[in-house]
Amino acid sequence: MKFVAIVGSNANQSVNRQLLQFMQRHFDEDQLDLVEVKPFPMFNENHPATDPEPAVKLAEQIQAADGVIIACPEYNHSVPSGLKSVIEWESYRLHPFKNKPVMIVGASKFAQGSSRAQLHLRQILDSPGVFAQVFPGNEFLLGQAKQAFTAEGDLKDQGTIDFLTLCYNGFKDFVAMHQAAQEAQA
Repeated sequence: MKFVAIVGSNANQSVNRQLLQFMQRHFDEDQLDLVEVKPFPMFNENHPATDPEPAVKLAEQIQAADGVIIACPEYNHSVPSGLKSVIEWESYRLHPFKNKPVMIVGASKFAQGSSRAQLHLRQILDSPGVFAQVFPGNEFLLGQAKQAFTAEGDLKDQGTIDFLTLCYNGFKDFVAMHQAAQEAQA
């Protein structure tokens, strides 16, 4: 399967980027294309006559993918502004998330992971104009993430890897069911 994996942080040293890079290596039977939020300008519906190039490119990538994985950090108990801005661009004119399966993961240096941000992100993705098909249940929340990775960028704890694998395989099943339902409606 082919997935777009959005790094929800614009930080240079992001544990969410590390998580997606680990997933990219660990689940190498699938294609995970990492996309950064850094090149996106802040959303401003009054400024552009057309969508910025990064928004158009991401929309094309999402449309060509089987699904999307978003690694969402948490700032002030919510979704960071860079990630929110990307979703706003992708729901203003382009709408590539419509009926697209989306999995949310998240890592945080704190114990609770990105639980509050993931809840907000789920609400955003369910909203009119976005209409994503968000993978239910099995939230992957990596707490204490600064200590969770080896120097090579691998997750240290086998139980964490096993749970991530369970969530990822569940998402692949969700994508396959979604594709079968879409084909049946066609």
